[in-house]
Amino acid sequence: MLLLLALGGGMYAYDQTGRDTIPKGVRVAGVDVGGLDAKDARAKLEREYLAKLRTPIRVDHGTDSFVLSPHESQIAANVDAMVNEALDQAHEGNIFSRTWRRLTGGSLDVSLKPEATYSEAAAVRLVDHVRAVVDRDPIAAKVQFTNSGMHLIAGRDGLEVLAHDLHEEIDRALVDPNASHRLVAHTKHTVPKVTTDQVVKQYKTALIVDRSNFTLRLFKDLKQVKSYRVAIGAAGLETPAGLYHIQNKQVDPSWTEPNSDWVPEADRGKVVPPGPADPLKARWLGIFDGAGIHGIDPSEYGSIGHAASHGCVRMTIPDVIDLYPRVPVGAPIYIA
Repeated sequence: MLLLLALGGGMYAYDQTGRDTIPKGVRVAGVDVGGLDAKDARAKLEREYLAKLRTPIRVDHGTDSFVLSPHESQIAANVDAMVNEALDQAHEGNIFSRTWRRLTGGSLDVSLKPEATYSEAAAVRLVDHVRAVVDRDPIAAKVQFTNSGMHLIAGRDGLEVLAHDLHEEIDRALVDPNASHRLVAHTKHTVPKVTTDQVVKQYKTALIVDRSNFTLRLFKDLKQVKSYRVAIGAAGLETPAGLYHIQNKQVDPSWTEPNSDWVPEADRGKVVPPGPADPLKARWLGIFDGAGIHGIDPSEYGSIGHAASHGCVRMTIPDVIDLYPRVPVGAPIYIA
């Protein structure tokens, strides 16, 4: 009995002597502190953990770089608390398992998470700074018209920082000594609402009416392929300026007399069938509110090159017949 008591007392005393040393196999923030006392463990964590955390974080995108300093991030770690938690691992198991582990040189397999703090607001500000410099809105493609031509402004994709991913990488770098402090801001392209291809398709065929020069220009794939002399609306009955689209087309159209002051009230709404009395000759391409492109009687060819119509675009019969099959319904027409 005395032998057992002596053996138990010796085991207890031996167990107590191990309380000031961190068991083998204990890691804090990936740093092996097994076998160290509190002082040495603290020094090692400050050297291999805290010093790494205090390395500035750099985010690169192309030739631009953005830096978060440890002063800005307010990075800090409770090294004493981490050391105490590592020392507490010496209490794991019972007195027999602890004694056996020490006598046989056994080790634990324990990885303790670090206790670091930092300014989350500083991490957010860094992400926002990167976005402010890198992000760009997409530019929709469009066509600019002048009285003599059309100019394509190509669309451009936008660029957007993958902010959520970058934020996670920054947070990881602030607390994980094994994480890289040299980061790359990854991005994605954003497509404009109107692409260059869509605009080119939209303006595959287009017309420009240059009222000042009494000219109608035909464009295919944004390039002028034909030009015609025309007559336009007289003063007070001007051909309406702006961007329109061909609304309808008709061969040998009838004419519905408009509800206008220059038409006798009794004749307004009257339909004039094709023939000598019909002013719309050969072809009709409707533009807007009763205005359109049409042929005229040869006796009126002298009005071509003048402001002489009631708002329509007048063409000679051969010219309007030539133009008609080249222009589909829906084609844009710009009247300058």
